[in-house]
Amino acid sequence: MPHRGASPSGGINFNMPGIVGLITKMPRAWAEPQVQRMAASLRHEPFYRGGTWIDESSGVYIGWTALPNSFAEEMPVFNESGDVALIFSGEEFSRQRAADELKERSQSVAGNRSSYLARLYEEDRTFPKCLNGMFHGLVRDRNRGTVTLFNDRFGMHRIYYHQSSEAFYFAAEAKAILAVRPELRTPSLQGLGEFVACSCVLENRTIFRDIHVLPAASVLAFRNSVLENKGTYFDPLEWEQQSSLDAESYYHELRDVLSGSLPKYFAGAERVGVAITGGLDTRVIMALHPPTKATVPCYTFAGMYRECQDVEIGRKVAQACGQTHQVITVGDEYLKRFPHYAERSIYLTEGGVDVYRASDLFVSERAREIAPAKVVGTYGSEIIRHAVMFKPMRLAEDLLRPDFLTHVKQAGETYKQVRSGTHPVTFAAFRQSPWYHHGILALEQTQLTVRSPYLDNNFVRTVFRAPTQDLSKDDIRLRLVGNGSSPLGKIRSDRGLGGNSSPLTRAISHALLEFTFKAEYAYDYGMPQWVARTDHWLSNLHLEKLFLGRHKFLHYRLWYRGVLAKYVRDILLDSRTLARPYIEPKILEAVVNGHLRGDRNYTTEIHKMLTLELLHRHFFDAK
Repeated sequence: MPHRGASPSGGINFNMPGIVGLITKMPRAWAEPQVQRMAASLRHEPFYRGGTWIDESSGVYIGWTALPNSFAEEMPVFNESGDVALIFSGEEFSRQRAADELKERSQSVAGNRSSYLARLYEEDRTFPKCLNGMFHGLVRDRNRGTVTLFNDRFGMHRIYYHQSSEAFYFAAEAKAILAVRPELRTPSLQGLGEFVACSCVLENRTIFRDIHVLPAASVLAFRNSVLENKGTYFDPLEWEQQSSLDAESYYHELRDVLSGSLPKYFAGAERVGVAITGGLDTRVIMALHPPTKATVPCYTFAGMYRECQDVEIGRKVAQACGQTHQVITVGDEYLKRFPHYAERSIYLTEGGVDVYRASDLFVSERAREIAPAKVVGTYGSEIIRHAVMFKPMRLAEDLLRPDFLTHVKQAGETYKQVRSGTHPVTFAAFRQSPWYHHGILALEQTQLTVRSPYLDNNFVRTVFRAPTQDLSKDDIRLRLVGNGSSPLGKIRSDRGLGGNSSPLTRAISHALLEFTFKAEYAYDYGMPQWVARTDHWLSNLHLEKLFLGRHKFLHYRLWYRGVLAKYVRDILLDSRTLARPYIEPKILEAVVNGHLRGDRNYTTEIHKMLTLELLHRHFFDAK
């Protein structure tokens, strides 16, 4: 008989919403301890919900986790006969009406918003193509004699897998597989090279040689515990081949689709907040779905030097919408605990983010105190405006040894090939989002339910129908904001776009903000070496006060040579780090010492080297 596992008090908690498990012909006495160890490897926060479920007859051993009051909190869900069992992680936005109808018919599922998924599996033969959201899951169908593993069409709710002679292992995080297969703690030089070059691993690889990622829109069918079919249920070409709309029709279609989908993203048992920035993506959301007064708390992330554009404008946006606004500051408290957040973030995302993203974990912990779910504007400008958020980066000359540098350079070629042969919306939604943004999302999801209407199926499908136009000119988001909310349309963006001032004033404001934006980048991450030498010579003037904090709240160039200098030195000049086979130790020493003196800028190199070393210590050294 199937077994439903423990609640949090029973000891099975996890560090990120997701499923773990194995499908095997091995006896239960061997398999059950395996899934228990996989689950135990992901214990983290005491507020998580989770459990295990075993169906020995089909060879399924599965564990799961969910945030309290979230869509997938109560698993598994069954059909009325019990023949279909479904374990689901993530959120689903296509059939809220179907869920309500099912709850009306069955008191037993009155408190479970996801129960309709088992019925939907029975009624809709396209399942899981009919689903809408970021998710993954498993279905056991006793009548068909099948077990099906699937994920969302964008590949955002990731599944790692490893296939051995004993079992097919799958997990929301690779570390769960490593817990039972420690021999897999072997680095993939190709994966590491891609991470060094692009801050993410490309295609469906990982930093581990024999652990892989399921492609987007995957459906894996098992029969008698054997993988019978491995395919996909969706190809972006289906949306690419739609006919284009004229400019006016496109605007109305985009507005109607987005307006129609937004209420779903604010629904549910969890209190929902909005991460407000000075940009246009979150403002479009607030304009097209104005919430009732004081029902959606807003917050903005801030730095320690001055009130940045995000805070100044975010406060105005929240006030115009009648919502509360709080500021979450990344300052002394974060810096004092930087080693904790840095190491925790690398461990949680296992090759998904650079170490500087540790601040995302810090602010997410504090955002959870405001609201456990958040609606974000992430992916908006990327999909609508084709904004590219990552590209191959070059490190200091001779820092990497030639044999490893080959993999780093090859990553650049892979990236170039993908970009050149891919529709820009396909690249944004189906490449950039699951490759680059996944790690950031995964880090946030350890604390929060994260929702972005810009990855709604209907929205992305509509954007593919955009007319051919010069995106550097008119920004359709300005029209969406202005027509949706006149008060919000009167507020300029952090880059000086929009607002109700005169054309001349807007042009001057835009030029000034663009200058300060670029100057801050140049003074911080992008400072050329000759400027770094000059800045060091003029250090008594504290020129950074003129630029830093106007747009950004992270300032690692200064932090690494100041308050974080001891941590940088202790990690990167340690004998273990200097002995790594892909590093030239003398060059690394020169990089660290030059940056700490202040007459060189090696912020990016320190990011990468810290991240690589922490990956080694957490995953490759601990065999």
